[in-house]
Amino acid sequence: MTFNVFLQYILPHRFLSRIVYWATRWTFAPWKNWLIGTIVRNYNVNMAEAAQPDPLAYQHFNAFFTRKLRPDARRADADPAALLSPADGRISQSGAIVDGRIFQAKGQEYTTAELLGGDEAAAVPYRNGRFVTVYLSPRDYHRVHMPLKGTLKETVHVPGRIFSVAPFAVAAIPRLFARNERLVCHFEGERGPFVVVMVGAILVSSVATVWDGLVIPPYASSIRRKSFVGQNITLERFAEMARFNMGSTVILLLPEGTATLDGLQPQQAVLVGQRLGHS
Repeated sequence: MTFNVFLQYILPHRFLSRIVYWATRWTFAPWKNWLIGTIVRNYNVNMAEAAQPDPLAYQHFNAFFTRKLRPDARRADADPAALLSPADGRISQSGAIVDGRIFQAKGQEYTTAELLGGDEAAAVPYRNGRFVTVYLSPRDYHRVHMPLKGTLKETVHVPGRIFSVAPFAVAAIPRLFARNERLVCHFEGERGPFVVVMVGAILVSSVATVWDGLVIPPYASSIRRKSFVGQNITLERFAEMARFNMGSTVILLLPEGTATLDGLQPQQAVLVGQRLGHS
């Protein structure tokens, strides 16, 4: 075990994340300008894509981090049947779910039911389906968009650890995505159900949705389910659905027979609206 991985087990995840949550919302100009400038320089952030291209014009660091893009900065694939990338980032893994098991990294996997908060019934449609895992780095656009048109049925806030989701941690920590705090979003699409999972991570474990606002924090001590049946919350393909206040990972689950994936490769860069496959 490397020192970086060892730290993941011993650090006070939630305490550190709470500190970062407030620090990234401090409006003191020298502080927020230093933070923003550091990220822009070190990660080569393309501010020309932003609706507000001046990095120092943002009220605080989190406003910069969740910045809106220009309307022409991202476009949905022209094929209406294309499965769209829900986020900017890199493909961590993708492919077939085999007998309810999802590949995380070499030597690491977890079950669909674990990812969905231990719900065996909800996992049944995805037993031999398809999955795509997208990792968002600090340089990326941090709003998440719909891969397909869907009607929201339920969200499940699953408590857990807040390990880093950087590649070194994904390769070393067993069942990482099924252990981290996360928000599971169940949708009903035109060809069946699908799931978008927003996975939290150390220092970045804050998630907001377009239908409920800030959902995490507060952190959960037990599974929290919220039904949206009958509320007619339908989001169009490519519409914004949520955002990470800081970055993390999005996992998309699709039932067997509802979609085929293109030849996606680990570490392949993707953009919101880019084609991942065909539904």
